This record gives sequence, C-alpha cells and structure tokens, in this order.
Amino acid sequence: MRPGIDWRPLALSGLVVAADRASKLWIESNVDDWRVIHVIPGLFQIVHTRNTGIAFGMFQGAEGKSSPLLVAFSLLVMGFIGYILWGAIKPGSTEHWTSRFGLGLVMGGAAGNMHDRLRWGSVTDFLDFYMGSSHFPVFNVADSAITVGAGLLILGIWQAHREERQANSGG
Repeated sequence: MRPGIDWRPLALSGLVVAADRASKLWIESNVDDWRVIHVIPGLFQIVHTRNTGIAFGMFQGAEGKSSPLLVAFSLLVMGFIGYILWGAIKPGSTEHWTSRFGLGLVMGGAAGNMHDRLRWGSVTDFLDFYMGSSHFPVFNVADSAITVGAGLLILGIWQAHREERQANSGG
C-alpha cells in the first residue's frame, strides 16, 4: 500500500495536455491547412488537418464540426475514466503502476482532444507516417498518449493475469 494519493498520474495527464496544446498551437499558428512539411522523406511528414470524428476519422461530423452526440459521449467516457483513475490513485489502492499511468495518459489525451472539440468543433491532427502511397491516419500528441496509455492498461491486465496464474499454480 502507498501512503497518500499518488498524484503522478494526474501530473502526467497535465503534461500530456500541455504538450498536446503546445504542439497544436504551433501547428495552428505556423502551418497552413493541408500544407506538408517533409521531415523524413518517404516515411514521415507534418500536415495540418482537422478531424471532426474520432480515431482514424471514424464518426466524422457534418459541416466540419464534431457531432454533439460524439462530444457528449466523449465527456461521459472521460468522466468514467476519471472515476477509475481516482480509485487507482487514492490511498490504499493496489493498482499496478501500469494501470495508474495508463489511465493518466488516456485521460490527458482525451482532455487534449476534448479541448479542441469544444473550442473548434474539430481536432487538429498533424503527424503523418507513410510508406509510398500508404498513409497511416494522421494523428496528434493526444492520440499518441491515448494509444500508449491503452497499451499500458493491456500490459497491466496481462501482468495481473500472469500473477494470478502463478499464485494459483503455487509458483
């Protein structure tokens, strides 16, 4: 057991939001819509796009704005993640560090993208990885944090399952 609240996952969320906002602000201020900046030719470029949907452009809204239903659903999910995160960081929690920090990354990423949705009606994306004519969907810092956070949550579930199997087998 840990004494007190583990504030580190919340601090991580704040860092994600700050990094996401700073990177998007730079893109929005310095890169025209659809302008391409080649960083590693044949592999990576920066391109300023707007996304009204969620990951990979799914659930795109009409008229260049995120759907109010998508915004409401996202806020509901953020509330649920916040509730789980609070339980994971409060005194007496036995949650593995992967769960605490995974939830912190997901919350920070969700908050970063929610800021854009509420302010602009869409999310700024700009990181574009590609090979030849095949492009991975354009994404941003918040999306990266959500993906890494989800990976940590999966790792935590796998680790807990492994420890439970070892405990049940006596080894």
